[in-house]
Amino acid sequence: MASIASIQSGRFRVLKEGSRTSDQAMGPVVYWMFRDQRLKDNWALIHAVDQANKANVPVAIAFNLFDQFLGAKARQLGFMLRGLRQLHRSITETLQIPFILFQGKAEDTIPNFLRECGASLLVTDFSPLQEIRRCKEQICKKVTDSVVIHEVDAHNIVPVWVASDKLEYSAKTIRGKINKLLPEYLIDFPTLQSPNREWALKDRVIDWDGLIDDVLRKGAEVPEIEWCEPGEDAAREVLMGDISTTMCLKGTESPQTLSSVDTFLEELIVRRELADNFCFYQPHYDSLKGAWGWAQTTLLNHASDKREQIYTREQFEKAQTADPLWNAAQLEMVYCGKMHGFMRMYWAKKILEWTREPEEALSISIYLNDKYEIDGRDPSGYVGCMWSICGVHDQGWKERPVFGKIRYMNYAGCKRKFDVDGYIAYVKGLKKVKRKADDMLSPKAKELHS
Repeated sequence: MASIASIQSGRFRVLKEGSRTSDQAMGPVVYWMFRDQRLKDNWALIHAVDQANKANVPVAIAFNLFDQFLGAKARQLGFMLRGLRQLHRSITETLQIPFILFQGKAEDTIPNFLRECGASLLVTDFSPLQEIRRCKEQICKKVTDSVVIHEVDAHNIVPVWVASDKLEYSAKTIRGKINKLLPEYLIDFPTLQSPNREWALKDRVIDWDGLIDDVLRKGAEVPEIEWCEPGEDAAREVLMGDISTTMCLKGTESPQTLSSVDTFLEELIVRRELADNFCFYQPHYDSLKGAWGWAQTTLLNHASDKREQIYTREQFEKAQTADPLWNAAQLEMVYCGKMHGFMRMYWAKKILEWTREPEEALSISIYLNDKYEIDGRDPSGYVGCMWSICGVHDQGWKERPVFGKIRYMNYAGCKRKFDVDGYIAYVKGLKKVKRKADDMLSPKAKELHS
């Protein structure tokens, strides 16, 4: 670990300058945590504590719980709250930093808290999503002139505004830019310092059990999943297991395993950061308007093409198509909160093929993805749907009905790549497990889960 506690100047940007006079006392530092919900390896938290210690003032962490943010249900909110409960305990025990949870509109709760505690600096982590950016704009307008606001990209290895100052066309155009900057930004995390000053305001008790029960009740139509353990420590364990497996493969030095390592790093760094680039620089990241001109043209030219099948959103959601492979993919997502990356491409492209127009297909795919995927409402999810349906970060292919020049995928191609029947059987097994679990529910819960 590096011994310094300051972060690189390029990793944060100033959203709002303050106008504190020289004779004004420096107030506390507040870190509004949103996207990067972790204690370790968190550049935003490191920056908040560093700035507080330099000014010899206390620091607090604030978290605002949005009510079913962008359609999040019990699956996503329950998972998040259970992880936050662990985080609260870890932060309190190791750093003695107060963790304060609010409910409501962050553009109201955060400015109110800054005013209450007399804060002079708000540190927030970075999200490219429009809803969060608009919220930050409102906060900047509502806080007093003496408050400075810093935004830290604690998500990407190379901060999104440093990696590129424009919307990148593809992985090919951003890969070199990111790789060039990795030596500067892919560095050891400094040791997180303890605050020099203790927080003087009264601590606020958080009823975690009550909060979790509430979101489980409100979002019961998409119940929690059991295979994935929430919390920072569990996530780190899974990540380190994946890295260890990949690095062991690298040691075999065969072309196939070396390719697997390269693919792993490509997904971990380039593709992940490309998704943030797209959502940051393209305000229509969830709309046909966000597609490149060639893709918009080809999709609109083929919008009136005859479809062999037309399904409603409800039929898609209930996996009521004539394609058993597509149905299996949809049900895997409903049961497990995830779907294999290859299948998600096939899944989204078939929605394009079986809806009346591309805008409807995109809307349905995003709706289902955000409702059932444990990582819904994420840049990678939006880009995955946009890649599959709108050709984002892809190229034009052979023109065909409905798809136009958008890359095509079909059942026969899947059969050449993997055991389709085995996959369908696997999902049917998941369905039996779900039925056994449903049999143990109360009549009211069965109604909610159906």
